[in-house]
Amino acid sequence: MQDDEAFRREIRDWLAANLTDDVRGAGGPGRENEAFPQRLAFARRLAAAGWTTLAWPVAHGGRGASLTQQVIFHEEYAKAAAPSRVDHIGTTMVGPTLMDHGTPAQQRRFLPALAAVDELWCQGYSEPGAGSDLAGVTTRARLDGDHWVLTGQKVWTSLAHVADWCFVLARTEPVPDGGPRHRGLSYLLVPMRQPGVTVRPIRQLTGDSEFNEVFFDDARTEAGLVVGRPGDGWKVAMATLAYERGAATVGQQIGFQRDLDDLVALARRTGAATDPLLRERLTRAWIDLTVLRSHTLRSLSAPQPPPGNPSVVKLLWTRWRQGLGELAMDVLATGGDDRDAERWHRLFLFSRADTVYGGSNEIQRGIIAERVLGLPRQARR
Repeated sequence: MQDDEAFRREIRDWLAANLTDDVRGAGGPGRENEAFPQRLAFARRLAAAGWTTLAWPVAHGGRGASLTQQVIFHEEYAKAAAPSRVDHIGTTMVGPTLMDHGTPAQQRRFLPALAAVDELWCQGYSEPGAGSDLAGVTTRARLDGDHWVLTGQKVWTSLAHVADWCFVLARTEPVPDGGPRHRGLSYLLVPMRQPGVTVRPIRQLTGDSEFNEVFFDDARTEAGLVVGRPGDGWKVAMATLAYERGAATVGQQIGFQRDLDDLVALARRTGAATDPLLRERLTRAWIDLTVLRSHTLRSLSAPQPPPGNPSVVKLLWTRWRQGLGELAMDVLATGGDDRDAERWHRLFLFSRADTVYGGSNEIQRGIIAERVLGLPRQARR
């Protein structure tokens, strides 16, 4: 195994040689359409150097990097202001899911294209009537000969307008009488570029439209493209969500630190840093982010992650980021140029969604209450 400091030098040197100004700092929450062709090209350069599959086992074409090295990579990537990854859904969610739950044929078909960033993916979970209540999905799939036929609607589907494939949670069996609703769901791999799939962008508060509605009208996918057994999709879907929350959260938090550092610099330029209340809020933001980072590193290094930890981390970072957006508005009120205003307005507006997507904070509190603290299950209609 390569020495960790030598590994850090390797990724730092690679980024210094390959990161160009046309992608530096591009993309991210609320800006996923920014410089997309350039970011895709950069992702393919990353892939050619073996960085996109850093955490994958060597047997599946990865580098088999240790957790420490994965953290180092995300630290250096964020510190260099490298662009938001366009392949993250495929390489961090779909790839590990197929390694653990896919058939050998599915692995042969999809893993090489994922590793090379030749195919992009989106996630077909949320629906208009089933967002955080994922077990309530109503998109249906029926087996017709050697194909599944899908009918239904998904919503808030990030990057569906550029994706080649979607992993879709669909109902393939009726809800059993009196039984749990998560029974009878299947996890299907569906090609996006076909007549039965319609993608409609959703315009956000920021004016951008990086997520979409997706309509399936007798869309088709091969019978062999169900991951796991038919009707067992809930287990596979939950595994995918677990893969999403890994070492990359460290890079996310370094991005938060960069935002905070820039806001402090703005406060100094405008004189807001002399206001004792604003200075105290900036200090509190630094303390809370330090605590979040320490908790994340401790959790990642634990032999067994603490129960409910993904929900705890989601609550912590979303509240922190929304608070930073609100603080930025108060700092801006003391002065700042138009460039400053555009950036911080975008952060403030987009962070309103942080507590909703990826499982709303209300749902996360319910998970902690019921599954960690053992409190009575909340009454549901």
